[in-house]
Amino acid sequence: MKLFETGVYLLNGSEIVADGSQADAILAASCGRKIDREEARKQTIAYGILRDHNCSDNMEQLKIKFDKMTSHDITYVGIIQTARASGLEKFPIPYVLTNCHNSLCAVGGTINEDDHMFGLSAARKYGGIYVPPHQAVIHQFAREMLAEAGKMILGSDSHTRYGALGTMAMGEGGPELVKQLLGRTYDIDMPQVVGVYMTGKPAKGVGPQDIALAIIGKVFACGYVKNKVMEFVGPGLANLSVDYRIGIDVMTTETTCLSSIWATDEKTEEFYEIHGRKDAYRKLAPGQIAYYDGMIEIDLSQIKPMIAMPFHPSYTYTIEEVNHNLEDILEQVTKRAQVSLGDRISYSLKDKIRDGRLYVDQGIIAGCAGGGYENITDAADILRGADIGADEFSLSVYPASMPVYMQLIKNGSAASLIEAGAVFKTAFCGPCFGAGDTPANNGFSIRHSTRNFPNREGSKIQDGQISSVALMDARSIAATAANKGLLTAATDIDADFTKPKYFFDRSIYQKRVFDAVGKADPEAELTFGPNIKDWPKMSPLPENLILKLVSEIHDPVTTTDELIPSGETSSYRSNPLKLAEFALSRRDPAYVGRAKEVQKAQKAIEADSCPGKAFAEVHEIMQAIKEKFPEINRHVIGIGSTIFAVKPGDGSAREQAASCQKVLGGWANIANEYATKRYRSNLINWGMIPFTIPAGDLPFKNLDYIFVPGVREAIKEGKSRVEAYAVHEGHLTPFSLYVDAMTDDERQIILDGCLINYYRAHR
Repeated sequence: MKLFETGVYLLNGSEIVADGSQADAILAASCGRKIDREEARKQTIAYGILRDHNCSDNMEQLKIKFDKMTSHDITYVGIIQTARASGLEKFPIPYVLTNCHNSLCAVGGTINEDDHMFGLSAARKYGGIYVPPHQAVIHQFAREMLAEAGKMILGSDSHTRYGALGTMAMGEGGPELVKQLLGRTYDIDMPQVVGVYMTGKPAKGVGPQDIALAIIGKVFACGYVKNKVMEFVGPGLANLSVDYRIGIDVMTTETTCLSSIWATDEKTEEFYEIHGRKDAYRKLAPGQIAYYDGMIEIDLSQIKPMIAMPFHPSYTYTIEEVNHNLEDILEQVTKRAQVSLGDRISYSLKDKIRDGRLYVDQGIIAGCAGGGYENITDAADILRGADIGADEFSLSVYPASMPVYMQLIKNGSAASLIEAGAVFKTAFCGPCFGAGDTPANNGFSIRHSTRNFPNREGSKIQDGQISSVALMDARSIAATAANKGLLTAATDIDADFTKPKYFFDRSIYQKRVFDAVGKADPEAELTFGPNIKDWPKMSPLPENLILKLVSEIHDPVTTTDELIPSGETSSYRSNPLKLAEFALSRRDPAYVGRAKEVQKAQKAIEADSCPGKAFAEVHEIMQAIKEKFPEINRHVIGIGSTIFAVKPGDGSAREQAASCQKVLGGWANIANEYATKRYRSNLINWGMIPFTIPAGDLPFKNLDYIFVPGVREAIKEGKSRVEAYAVHEGHLTPFSLYVDAMTDDERQIILDGCLINYYRAHR
């Protein structure tokens, strides 16, 4: 795999010319004319789709309107509640509400099913589509029923990726979907486009997760595609089925790219025809000469079965490497784990070594990445006639939708897996976010799913539990299962891959899915369970801010799972106050108590009383500030909390990573950089300032106060540098905070205090 250090031109979809001193001559010789780089930029597939969906008067600052949207049962209640508070009357575009996350109604009594009934009533009232639990995971339903070549879909899940079907899709926090529901736009600068040029054909036994992990391992750490669009092209595409392409595409989220798009061909057309939607197909290909801001060149034939070791999808090795260097690699895993776990818990996988081989306790093939038809049929072919044994090792298989499940039953693949000892389960995302198949303490699970962050498998470090996940392809998981839990690459198994044809049964959805698109019933009542609560009142940004740093995190990357855990907490996503109690609970259990103490001072200000009486230590801070700023009093300040993290926001798109901080009185984050565009957007949409500070020694430490004078005026004027002071032991130490460019609307959202306030004030 090669990463080009410069931009490249792609000629006729088949010849790469690196930008540089020789490029003009090569292009002129090939085309007979001089090529303008800016014109060539317009020849990418991505540019054409963005142009077609842009509502602004230029292509540098985009204002995008999407064709369709999709959410699941962890996110849609908050989205609809926010939109309802902001004036929602009906869904202006098709909006699908799936139920694949809080599908198990075993936590918190009725509250998960209460959310489902809210979703059904909202689809009836506002004119949406409701997919009942266990019918399909969010992204499989979108592939089967929503995607269209050349169109754009916005989803409130980070793995909203349908590029393999010619659909540019983006996963964002809920407030971005609210904007679309209220007729507003998705505002971004024109993203750079990075080509992914594929040649060759994957070796037998190498699956889409292997290709995806190889890419992630190459590009994540260096940020090669961060906030960019990945465009898949090249002759190697013809050697990949659409199911295979989908398996690669969904994992592009783990590169931190903004979105993805693939060239389409007759195989794409066949996919749409199989699903009864042939009209959704369009031929998409780059122009004769297209310019890419970077290029990843991959020879598919050189990719070997991969494994992403705990605790990140970018910690990749070939399975062959792990088996040959087991002790050394497990030592590296332990050292990496200590960065996040510290001394809170003892962690090592070395006890998994048996007779010089790595023993695995559990295998899972599931979700939007692993639950596809071809992944499961290939796994069935590997396990046909084998058995997984009666020791600790277990294998669970979750088809991504009921139509996939039905076909696996009809062609015998399900029977082959069950005969081998696997357990078949319904469409459910639980194994992906810690709500299903949690291994035993110290257990080690291999999964064809999307993420392997700490606690994504469901263990709780704060309770002294630890288990871990490695990501692998379904084929190598099946090979490991056939070897009764000893780590095995699929290329080491002599399997006959039968590739049974897929037949899609649309009637399964016709019988169960509620579709009211274009048939909104404004008289219908929303169904509220007792756990569904409105957002609390949020104040506008004050003239000056006093912030207490209540959590300081120096991990290289902080995930949204650490900011607000998944798993059982997902059942409280419809209850902002209850959910906020879990904020940073697995990373910094003291955070919630500290934030709530500081919040007492802000609540006192809002009640026009003395903040120092509500929270005594604020009195001393105010006195120190007044020595330099005598005009400061409770009528011109806001008091709240902030956190520092080196690089927060990797992983899930969940808005609650930001909103929980806001509910607890957070006014800002301070970071060296933000891991994703979507997390920074979530902060802004919840009225929190995304401050940055250069890497190096910090001018403050945990539990210090930070005074930011004139912050409202600075945000209003769009200043990139903001004056601040660290307040420590009665002294003020000046330093600078920075704010990267924001749109006019984003600045106004922060000034108003949050997106809800913004819409109330400006609708």
